[in-house]
Amino acid sequence: MAAGLLLRGLRSATRKSSSSYFSPYPLHSHPSNSPSPSSLLRRCLSTSAASAPARSAVDGTAMDPERIRNVAVIAHVDHGKTTLMDRLLRQCGADIPHERAMDSISLERERGITIASKVTSIQWKDHELNMVDTPGHADFGGEVERVVGMVEGAVLVVDAGEGPLAQTKFVLSKALKYGLRPILLLNKVDRPSVSEETCNEVESLVFDLFANLGATEEQLDFPVLYASAKEGWTSLTFTKSPPDNAKNMAALLDSILRHVAPPQANLDEPFKMLVSMMERDYYLGRILTGRIRSGVIHVGDKLHGLKCTDDGTQKIEEGKVTKLMKKKGTCMVTIDSAGAGDIVSMAGLSSPSIGHTVANANVTTALPTIELDPPTISMTFGVNDSPLAGRDGNQLTGGKIGDRLMAEAETNLAINVLPGPLSESFEVQGRGELQLGILIENMRREGFELSVSPPRVMYKTEGKERLEPIEEVTIEVNDEHVGLVMEALSHRRAEVVDMGPVPGTSLRTRMSLTCPSRGLVGYRSVFSSDTRGTGFMHRAFDSYAKFRGMLGNVRKGVLISTGQGIITAHALMSLEARGTLFVSPGMETYEGMIVGEHSRDSDLDVNPVRTKELTNIRAPGKDENVRLTPPRLMTLEEAIGYVASDELIEVTPKAIRLRKRYLDANKRKMMKNKPKE
Repeated sequence: MAAGLLLRGLRSATRKSSSSYFSPYPLHSHPSNSPSPSSLLRRCLSTSAASAPARSAVDGTAMDPERIRNVAVIAHVDHGKTTLMDRLLRQCGADIPHERAMDSISLERERGITIASKVTSIQWKDHELNMVDTPGHADFGGEVERVVGMVEGAVLVVDAGEGPLAQTKFVLSKALKYGLRPILLLNKVDRPSVSEETCNEVESLVFDLFANLGATEEQLDFPVLYASAKEGWTSLTFTKSPPDNAKNMAALLDSILRHVAPPQANLDEPFKMLVSMMERDYYLGRILTGRIRSGVIHVGDKLHGLKCTDDGTQKIEEGKVTKLMKKKGTCMVTIDSAGAGDIVSMAGLSSPSIGHTVANANVTTALPTIELDPPTISMTFGVNDSPLAGRDGNQLTGGKIGDRLMAEAETNLAINVLPGPLSESFEVQGRGELQLGILIENMRREGFELSVSPPRVMYKTEGKERLEPIEEVTIEVNDEHVGLVMEALSHRRAEVVDMGPVPGTSLRTRMSLTCPSRGLVGYRSVFSSDTRGTGFMHRAFDSYAKFRGMLGNVRKGVLISTGQGIITAHALMSLEARGTLFVSPGMETYEGMIVGEHSRDSDLDVNPVRTKELTNIRAPGKDENVRLTPPRLMTLEEAIGYVASDELIEVTPKAIRLRKRYLDANKRKMMKNKPKE
């Protein structure tokens, strides 16, 4: 560690001396308005096979491993990974049809986030660079964990204005665990608020983060680059605007060739590959993607699938390679063979999945499986049994819901599916409410109707002590909102670790806290409302710690419908004074459905279908005009965070409704004294 501190001092001195200052179920669903995976694949195969660069041969079969570099791009959310990938693809001659070309899933383009890891290859100076784009959100950390074992290097992208945040620590810890030596890329240096002093401060923070995570001396000596992915350039030295002939990504690509080691691979050993990605295609069947650990593979080779069990290695299936593919730029091209160290996709086997080994028939030992962090929350998925069930969707039965969830668990190792407490129900375990919300959204777009329980935190017991998942939270708000945020988080059992002004800004405060996962469920929408949309909140799993006690009052009661039928404006006019409405006139409701939030802490039964009584007495005046406040329409993520333990979410392709678990008012009274889950 003393050598590391000396290295830090030398790096700091070097900076100061050069500075003028002194700081059926694919991997993810494709909605009906998107091209099918098979059509996209065939289109790319037909247009790109002829233009694919020739592969250099070793023994006439595969590329020399010395000319391969496998690199992952890791970062916190919104620090510029996907934009950086666009610029790298364009620099190497790939045809980019639109911005964020690597975000191929419709939900990724709609929400502006990366959900699934994706791999592509680019050519640079007679070398082949296999680049892996990873998600930055904490809920999709499993995507980072299962691909970081495929690579020998990583590009750690950090926003030069924000510095390292919660998810930066998570992805960096995974990279260091696998022995990678990351390249630090300070992005967005073209912003007016970013100076060379700011970059120096951020670099020092990243160095401290490396040291705290137990980095080796070699990993502490990480190279540093400066970039503006939006403008499309990188530089080895700090600059706001490089010369025109240097406004490109060459500095980063050359640094990858210089600092990332080629894969340690032997082409003469039998073929073995660990499956890290999987998707299903309507034309080719199951497509398995992974890094070849040893040997060479050709189209037509006979292979078998292996998996590790408690009793040893078990053979899954025997078959042969029907098609061998590799992602080049934005299209998939067919290849005849591939060698050790390369990342390729193959079709021909129907049983192996992520974490399994595909090998030659004479190989009997499976490769070590991927280790993932355990899930932290669970939700129960069941059949929609409300009075309005079956009107919108066409996938209604428990069997179809179970098949869809099992298919998702097969392609996404961060999700576990277990039998639920009731018949035709399933307990789905995951990393966070956003991850499970994406799964629910995909299912409703595929025509599923289902009822979903509120998220429940997964506890641990060590000895006689109850442990719960604790998350690290970073918050940046205006000074005027600090009091509101602190009060709300105090009810959620949060504890402040650090607090201070944001460097380079005025009237802004940054807070670092630790908070139980159960306390953060549903808080994001409350946070956005309290800060008027001006605050930033980032969170990542930290550890399991002692149970911090019951939460304070984090939600008021609800307005529960006692009638069934069409909601009338006349009824809602008298209910507005009771609280905030979730429905508007013309919507359909039923007994037990939640139609609003009560202004008090208790639930209130109301009749939103009441009509105006007609009489035979002539009135001198006209009927009063009904003017209602627009209702609060909840998104799926807001509904997941809002519902209480005795409530459910009814999800259909056309509607999201909140309801009580027991629709009958008398049964709710009977179950009121039952202990909460």
